[in-house]
Amino acid sequence: MWQYRDRSTVPPALAERVWNIAAHSGTKASMNGTTLRYGLLYGGAIALVAALLQWVEYRYHVMQMPGEAYAAVIAVIFIAIGIWVGRRLTPDSGREEFEPNERAIASLGLTPRELEILGYLAKGASNKEIARSLKVSPNTIKTHIANLYMKLEVTGRGKAVEAARALAVIP
Repeated sequence: MWQYRDRSTVPPALAERVWNIAAHSGTKASMNGTTLRYGLLYGGAIALVAALLQWVEYRYHVMQMPGEAYAAVIAVIFIAIGIWVGRRLTPDSGREEFEPNERAIASLGLTPRELEILGYLAKGASNKEIARSLKVSPNTIKTHIANLYMKLEVTGRGKAVEAARALAVIP
């Protein structure tokens, strides 16, 4: 599934061209709805615990149990709820592998070599370092980078990486 990460970093003409191609391929997830849902779930759990304590006449148990033990039980309950909610709200980056946006790559006409060079640019490698690792001339790298700038409609290395990440071409 393909979606923009940050449309503001993509040149408008490029964003419109790629957006028109991939407009029907995905939906944008709303973090506000997720946060609201888990907030209501967490609030409901708190209300349930409060009702449960009222139901068993917690005053009687407080008098029978030392205050520290009562506080410890309540703390353990809220820690467990907090850990559960935290795990549900926090994305697990270890499970997902990056899948490049094939539609954007095809619409931009990026070659496999240009994608490889774009990956090196994202790592911050210089032209000379890229040329050494790919065993080609630095002038060849300059040509590939110029082609990348033209295809991504940008004017610099940083902007090329930003545009590629916004289009989900590179991680």
